[in-house]
Amino acid sequence: MIIVGLGGIGRALVAYATERGNSVVVIDKNEARCNEILEEYDVFVIAGNATNANILYEAGIDKTDVLIATTSDDADNLMTCWLAKKLKVPHVISIVNQTEHYELFETVGVTINENPDELVAARLYLEASHPTLKKLAEISGGVILEVNVEPQCRMADQELRTLPILDFVIIAIQRAGGELIIPNGSVRFRPGDKVTIFAKESAEKQVLKISHEFFSSKK
Repeated sequence: MIIVGLGGIGRALVAYATERGNSVVVIDKNEARCNEILEEYDVFVIAGNATNANILYEAGIDKTDVLIATTSDDADNLMTCWLAKKLKVPHVISIVNQTEHYELFETVGVTINENPDELVAARLYLEASHPTLKKLAEISGGVILEVNVEPQCRMADQELRTLPILDFVIIAIQRAGGELIIPNGSVRFRPGDKVTIFAKESAEKQVLKISHEFFSSKK
């Protein structure tokens, strides 16, 4: 495994990978960062620019099965990933720091991950604005959300069939005692339930509105 970049994400990834027995090669432009990581982990480290094919060959690009680019510079990440794809690396993954660059990475054929700072900011805003709702995951074209059924909300003790649903589906209800239910229209919501929802990406705002209107306690 080749990891490019020793910022916060790269360092955490090195720790995670080495703890699970992976053979890791790290590339970073900053020599001081390289020396620091060598003191902590049993990895092969190269102080250099991963956009240089010679550096990638030194890292064993022709033998690795995965390269992960984690730097804060999308141009560097994209160039590194392009070279990795050209050199037939089976799995090429990258952080994308600016959303307007997603298409460029997809064109190259890279598996992309959003900037975690933006993800954390979005999640904090979501939880602050809609305390009953938590985003569990994002997948292509959709999101998985969890809603808490609060006491005295509109849906308490009401059947699922009475909830206005469009472009999302309730896939599970976990009772306060731990019982997990795959619901049908006759299932009644109870205070304390955790409701798991899959929604189309375009329906996320609708789910936010319904969460606040139907699952939050009446004021």
